[in-house]
Amino acid sequence: MRLLLVEDEPEVRRLVREVLEEAGWAVDEAAGVAEALGLLEAFPYDLLVLDLALPDGDGLEVLRLVRSREMSLPVLVLTARDAPQARVLGLEEGADDYLVKPFYPQELVARARALLRRSRGLAHNWLRRGRLELDLEGRQAFWEGKPVRLSAREYALLEALALWEGGFVPRELLLEKVWNGEESVEPRTVDTYIKYLRRKLAPEAIETARGLGYRFVG
Repeated sequence: MRLLLVEDEPEVRRLVREVLEEAGWAVDEAAGVAEALGLLEAFPYDLLVLDLALPDGDGLEVLRLVRSREMSLPVLVLTARDAPQARVLGLEEGADDYLVKPFYPQELVARARALLRRSRGLAHNWLRRGRLELDLEGRQAFWEGKPVRLSAREYALLEALALWEGGFVPRELLLEKVWNGEESVEPRTVDTYIKYLRRKLAPEAIETARGLGYRFVG
């Protein structure tokens, strides 16, 4: 999963990014309103972590645009504005959760997980798709009830496929979600990792459709 972190303070941004990446998510950064809006237009993020006091405007502008364009991603406001009126305003403008700085890193991760889980209609951090089970919090895969040893990249790819509910996942989208848009990674890299997963699960577990991408079958 890929998150967008909007935070203008470099040291805070670095710390929050480290916390989110340690939880297993790919993270893009924006330092202001304009940069955040540009990234949101370019990529379908899974979660937005949003500061409000930004140098080129108010983070609420980003929040309003997200909701006015009916973007479905959950939004977690992470801000120093702790007044009750500010919390109410943030939630009424469309935030799904509101966390005040300073914060406890594990609470941030727990809240992000809860938002991601709810956005996918899951009651807990455990996903079942056919013969596959995923422990979304522990980042562990089970195939036919037995644990499967996967690299971090293999797990991220399998999770992206298993959570996708829109048919085939385009290869370019998998590159963005799993490889975070790394320029040095070639599209064929996805094909290689799909082969790895088929060897560890079953050849028929993932379908390929030329020109459309991949679909997890289970």
